[in-house]
Amino acid sequence: MPSLLSMALGAAPVFGGALFAAAAGQLKGPDVRALIKQDLDLLDRLPAEQTQRRANLQRTIDDRIDDLVAASDRTRALRAAALSYQGNWRDVVFFVSSVLFTYVWWHINHDRGNWLPMFIVLILACLVSAAYALRGALRVVTHSWRRRR
Repeated sequence: MPSLLSMALGAAPVFGGALFAAAAGQLKGPDVRALIKQDLDLLDRLPAEQTQRRANLQRTIDDRIDDLVAASDRTRALRAAALSYQGNWRDVVFFVSSVLFTYVWWHINHDRGNWLPMFIVLILACLVSAAYALRGALRVVTHSWRRRR
């Protein structure tokens, strides 16, 4: 039976991955709207005689606005695609793969420090993938049953 210290050291990769995912979710790019506002303020402060600088700054402001509109369109399209996801064969393949990997992991030496934390993560992965696979299967069955009627 592994000691508490070896289990804590074995759980470090699992918790490290969770912390990495949490940190990646917190990363945000620059505030483009604030940058545009600052550039417009700078454009107002530039003297009217500096036409070349004003034109170049206006061009960069226009480019940022175009990028902002394009990003908004892409976000809307991605959100619509994510909400319309109904589930398919990949959910079933992921479920079968996670069950098989859990089975293989069960037969690894239990004295390893990372065995228990990884086994818990694998059980959770099996439960989540089973939920997605069942949701997709139920949608297919109800859709075909409605089509028959």
